[in-house]
Amino acid sequence: MNLRIAFLALSISSALLACHTQHQTQTNSVFDHKANQDSLLASPDLNGAHIGLAVYNPSLKTYLYNYQGDKYFIPASNIKIVTCYTAMKFLGDSLVGLRYVVKPDSTVEVEANGDPTFLHPDFKEQPAYNFLQKQKTILLTDNNWKSKGWGMGWSWDDYESDYMAQRSLMPIYGNVVRFNKINRPTTSPLYFQKLLDNGASINNGQYEIKRDIGANKFSAVPSASVFGGEDIPFYTGDQELLINLLEDTLHKKVTPVHFKIDRYPDVVKVHSQPTDSMLKIMMHRSDNFFAEQSLLMVSNEMLAEMSTTKIIDTLLKTTFSFLPQKPKWVDGSGLSRYNLFTPEDFVAILNKMKDEFAWDRITNILASGGSGTLGNYYKNSSGKIYAKTGSLSNNVALSGYLITKAGTTLTFSVLVSNYTGSGTNIRRAVEKFLNHIMDNQ
Repeated sequence: MNLRIAFLALSISSALLACHTQHQTQTNSVFDHKANQDSLLASPDLNGAHIGLAVYNPSLKTYLYNYQGDKYFIPASNIKIVTCYTAMKFLGDSLVGLRYVVKPDSTVEVEANGDPTFLHPDFKEQPAYNFLQKQKTILLTDNNWKSKGWGMGWSWDDYESDYMAQRSLMPIYGNVVRFNKINRPTTSPLYFQKLLDNGASINNGQYEIKRDIGANKFSAVPSASVFGGEDIPFYTGDQELLINLLEDTLHKKVTPVHFKIDRYPDVVKVHSQPTDSMLKIMMHRSDNFFAEQSLLMVSNEMLAEMSTTKIIDTLLKTTFSFLPQKPKWVDGSGLSRYNLFTPEDFVAILNKMKDEFAWDRITNILASGGSGTLGNYYKNSSGKIYAKTGSLSNNVALSGYLITKAGTTLTFSVLVSNYTGSGTNIRRAVEKFLNHIMDNQ
C-alpha cells in the first residue's frame, strides 16, 4: 500500500513538474514576443508617431504579433504589393502591348494597352515596335483612354522628378526625356532637342534642366553645380506629342482616331515582355511608373478601357472583397497620401498571393535582404525575407514574408505614419524586430 502511495505521489509530482515546465516555456515565449515588440515601440524616433504591425503564421492561422493591425496608415509604396498581386492575377504570362485589326485595304487599326515597356531602355527586345515598323498605314485610337496623367493626391511640385512620370495611353521611352551629361545638353529621344532652350548651358557645364509644368518646354538654367545628367518626365497632356514621337521613331505616318475597336475574333494581340520581368523591376526599384501602368493594363483587360478609378472600384468589390478592413485605394504606386490600408489588409493580400502563385515566382519578383530597395538592410538575411518597402516623408512601411529558423514562412506588415524622427533609425528598429523573429521562431 505504501509503495502504491509513493508511486502515485511520484507520478503527481512528475506531472506537476512537466506542467510547470510547459507553463514556464509558454510564459518565456510570450515574454520574448512582448519584449521584442516593446523594444520596437520604445524606439525614440517613434515618439509621437503612429505604428501598426501584424505578423501572421498562415499554417496555424494565428497572429504572433498584432499591434493596431486593424488601424489605417498611409502605406506609400506598399501599395505596389496590391498592384503586383493584381497584375500577377490578370495580366497573364506576357504583357499585351497592342491590339490591332487589319482592314481590307491593309490599314491597321491599333489600340494601345498602356504597356510601359514600349521603347523603354530596360527592354532591348521590342515586339510591338517591330510590328508597327512593318505596317504601311497606322490608325491609333485613344478611345480607351479614360484617365489623367497624374493621380489623385500626388505632390504636384514633384512633377520634374523622374519618379513621377505621368501615366498615358501608350507610354514611350518611359515617358521621360534623358538629358545627357555634357557641357551642352543633348536629349534622348532627339525629338526633344528642338524643345530645349540651352542658352545658359555654356557656363562651364554648370546648369540644371527645368520644365514648364503644363508644357514640354525645357530650359537649361545656371546652377552652382556641374550638370550630371538627368531624366525629366515629359508632359503627356500634349495631344499631339505621342503621334509626333511615334512618327519620328517609326519614320512613317500615324493617324490619330477616336473610335472603339470592338474585341471581335479578328482582333489580334501583340505581346511585348514577360509579365514578371516588368514586375520584378517594379518591385525591386519601386518603380512608380511601371506600377501605375500595370493597373491601367489590368483595367484595359477587364473593362476594355483605362480608368484607374473604375478598376480600383471594381477590384475592391470583387477581387479584394476578402480584406478584413475596406481600404481607401486611389492609385497603383502609392504616390498618393489618400491611400489608407491596415497591416491586416497587407497580411491578407500576402497570404492570398502565396496561396495562388508559386513560391518561386513570388521570390523572383520581390526583393530579398541586401537587394533592391532592401539593399542596405537585412544583408545577413538574404533568402529569409522577401518584402516591399514604402517611403513618403514622415511615413515608412515594410510588408512581406519572413522565413524563420525553424523553416516556417510568416507574413508580416509594419506601417508607420507621422513620425518626426529619423526614418533610417525607424527602419533599423524594424529590422532588429524582424531579425529577432527570424532568429528565434
